[in-house]
Amino acid sequence: MTVEKALKDMPVIGILRGFSQDQVFHILELYQECGFQMAEITLNTENALAIISSAVKKFDGLFIGAGTVCDIKDYKAAKEAGSQFIVTPILDEQVVTTSVKDGIPIFPGAFSPSEIYKAWQLGATMVKVFPSGTLGHRYIKELQGPLPQIPLAPTGGVSIENLDEFMNAGAKGLGMGGKLFLPDLINEGNWSGLKEHFQAFYQKVKQHMPQ
Repeated sequence: MTVEKALKDMPVIGILRGFSQDQVFHILELYQECGFQMAEITLNTENALAIISSAVKKFDGLFIGAGTVCDIKDYKAAKEAGSQFIVTPILDEQVVTTSVKDGIPIFPGAFSPSEIYKAWQLGATMVKVFPSGTLGHRYIKELQGPLPQIPLAPTGGVSIENLDEFMNAGAKGLGMGGKLFLPDLINEGNWSGLKEHFQAFYQKVKQHMPQ
């Protein structure tokens, strides 16, 4: 299994920000059980590198990446921790080219058509369109006109209520944080409620996948 294949099977990149290691492990166990295959842990999470390193060892078959990678120092730390893919909020050319050279899938953040095209030229696995809540699914559809060759992963503003619109607009991936990992359920320790939420999300996304 590769990251690219995982994305074709289930194009959701779950974003975990600000949770403890115990919470992350509870979440990922249910997340994987429900059929999801990719999760990023943001570097502005306390003890993020240790959590990434432990999660990579613990969850075989689940791709664990580092998010909020902003510069080459962040990248090197994420790589050292064993991150299996890299996600950035901005377009840093050195991070993208180094990740490509190292053979680590990378999802650089970009917003304008020029940034998106530049990220793709540099070798991005898929371009994270961030923030997507600003212009919504119509922006993704409009980008597909002149740039149909570039796979886009809208991030920010995607929810279970509007994911159909993003997928129908041509999104090849969905970056999702608080709308997927519901903080209230997690902080309450309502794991059965979280599992039900994951199952509903999975079924909703799966409707868009080739049978």
